[in-house]
Amino acid sequence: MAKYLVLWQIDESKVPVSPQERAAMWGPFVDMVEQDIKAGISKDWGSFVGELRGFSIAEGTEVEIGNMLQKYIPYVHFEVHPVITTRLVRQVIKALSK
Repeated sequence: MAKYLVLWQIDESKVPVSPQERAAMWGPFVDMVEQDIKAGISKDWGSFVGELRGFSIAEGTEVEIGNMLQKYIPYVHFEVHPVITTRLVRQVIKALSK
């Protein structure tokens, strides 16, 4: 199964000024994140302290990852990077020596 580093950033133009409205917005987002973790698609998630950005480590097919991310749009922008393990990096290095 493919693994992805997902960098996310909240669209500041969609963030309410009122702290109460922001709390009402963030709660459901965190609920959705926890659902993604329970479903096993998101393996880890974090928010950079004091920023409207963070990361997730996700595992699945391109379609599964795409489906997971679509529910956050248009409030969140994503940058997605496929990553490989050291075992796979060793395979790449081995191929170089041929």
